[in-house]
Amino acid sequence: MAPFGFSAPARILFGRGQAEAAPALIKTLGTSVLLVHGASPRHGAPLTAALRDLGCIVTCLSCASEPDLAMLETAIAAAGQPDVVVAIGGGAVLDMGKALAALIPAPGPVMRYLEVVGEGRRLEVAPLPFVAMATTSGTGAEVTKNAVIGVPEAGRKVSLRDNRMLADLAITDPALTDGCPKSVTLASGLDAVTQVIEPYISSKSNPMTDALCRTAIPMGLSALRQLMQGEDRTARDQMSYVSLCGGLALANSGLGAVHGLAGVIGGQCGAAHGAVCGVLLPHVLRTNEQADPDNGRIKEVRGWIAAAFDVAPDQALDALAAFSAQNGLLKLSQMGLATADHQTVAEAAGASSSMRGNPVPLSVVQLINVLVQAG
Repeated sequence: MAPFGFSAPARILFGRGQAEAAPALIKTLGTSVLLVHGASPRHGAPLTAALRDLGCIVTCLSCASEPDLAMLETAIAAAGQPDVVVAIGGGAVLDMGKALAALIPAPGPVMRYLEVVGEGRRLEVAPLPFVAMATTSGTGAEVTKNAVIGVPEAGRKVSLRDNRMLADLAITDPALTDGCPKSVTLASGLDAVTQVIEPYISSKSNPMTDALCRTAIPMGLSALRQLMQGEDRTARDQMSYVSLCGGLALANSGLGAVHGLAGVIGGQCGAAHGAVCGVLLPHVLRTNEQADPDNGRIKEVRGWIAAAFDVAPDQALDALAAFSAQNGLLKLSQMGLATADHQTVAEAAGASSSMRGNPVPLSVVQLINVLVQAG
């Protein structure tokens, strides 16, 4: 077990109704607000109105898809000089807001700070105050210290990362996720589940992240199964908690091969991150188990999956894959990943930062086999 500290946002509010406190709390951080929201005004418009009622000057910016370099550069140019950045939306929106808070005050081009494809420099100036409000239960981005940015020219999704990028205020209000479409619930939910499984089996796990993940893994599996059967308030509350735990866990214990592969695949074919994680998860778990058959944590995870789907442990990973497919999750080939790209994806994934947390080293051949199994 690695030595550990524990990093988290300055303040986290969790629970139904917590979003109602947001306008007043945001105003304490500044009165000139850059508000980043998704394509739909469902959540952004009421928050904008409430802030303006308090006398704030609000500039709105829409983030309709996962952010890429060109989108980010355009947004920085249009942002002006706000006092505070607020993001309300799914993981893509939160990543855009987090990146803007970091880069609006930063000198020089964006590529100076991006990992892998850029210089990966530490931020030269502290980020602006940042408030994150999650409207999906998936990435846990409201409590992480990185923002994922697509760089299509390089065929990659990479991170902008700094400990100071943790939000000043993170609000996880399950009411904001009520009524989320089934396809989004499935993809984001599988991402949330992956993000409590990978830190738990990670070579960098620690007692704090273990405490978060042990409860969240079985809870997330059960809640996601319930939500695929129909809208359920209790299951929404549980998935929001699992997503929050996943964000805190990955920020402190890292991830693994699922995310190592997913970051490259998303950059290659533009597939939704949560969907890619979901289709990879059972096959990565099986490959890790085959490479390290005495790994007790993977056995625990297999047991939790088996209990959630009412099957024997040796059928657990097949049951998870079947559940996802039955509820509309596509295979990798259907998402646009060509077989001819498997070698390139596996090689790039092997060098990714996420792979450092995988419980056992995996070869390019083993990663290619995962891609074949995931379709």
